[in-house]
Amino acid sequence: MARSSDAPGRLATGAARRAFNFRYFGEVASELRRVTWPAREETMRLSIMVISVATAVGAFLGIFDLIFSKLFDLLLRNQ
Repeated sequence: MARSSDAPGRLATGAARRAFNFRYFGEVASELRRVTWPAREETMRLSIMVISVATAVGAFLGIFDLIFSKLFDLLLRNQ
């Protein structure tokens, strides 16, 4: 079903769209001022934790994949 050109909720003019964009970015800036940013030490600690966990999970999955690939190679060679 087609919408009529004068449907409510549509921004008809470029000026209205620009006003909407400015209001949006103004609200974003306002929210960013209210954010409680973490201290540098906490940021470093949590970043190291994320990198460590990602490395551990990657190593675990890599070993798991290596074991299964060797297992499937053995199974497929014997057929």
